[in-house]
Amino acid sequence: GNPGVQYENTRHNAGFMVADRLMEKCGGDFNKHKMESVYGECQVGKNRVLVMKPQTYMNNSGTAVSAVMNFYKIPDDKIIIVSDDISLPVGKIRIRRKGSHGGHNGLRDIFELLGTDDIMRVKIGVGEKPNPHYDLAAWVLGKFPKEDLDNLNTALENGASAIEEIIKRGIDFAMNKYSK
Repeated sequence: GNPGVQYENTRHNAGFMVADRLMEKCGGDFNKHKMESVYGECQVGKNRVLVMKPQTYMNNSGTAVSAVMNFYKIPDDKIIIVSDDISLPVGKIRIRRKGSHGGHNGLRDIFELLGTDDIMRVKIGVGEKPNPHYDLAAWVLGKFPKEDLDNLNTALENGASAIEEIIKRGIDFAMNKYSK
């Protein structure tokens, strides 16, 4: 996502919105501000979970992710990245064990700085551009129209629940339940 009130509730901030939902569900709080991130901890089942929102802007997310991973010595297989996906309709989510960045600059930066694309991710559908000539930056930095809000809320809730399932029961369980 991108920091700042001007980016709240934009398509590119779908990952931040899921992080907020997860923290609400698990009783956590974003109370730390360092390493170019806002982050905090919550409890998912028996697991202590660190939830972070990079403050580096989307295209430089890898700087914050790698800094927090290195500081806390978090292995790659314990990372779950949540991002927007323009190839999915609003309301849909897709869970992936690994794979390419698919043109998403935030994922590209994370994978380049971590040296791997073997990172779990939850993709939140934000819908396709209205036409091929529409500016991509304008699309992802745009806010959701009112008619998409119910579907968006479903995706945000499912995204937070999917993360809980990945942590508690594993990615295969979560993929079977939510990636339809």
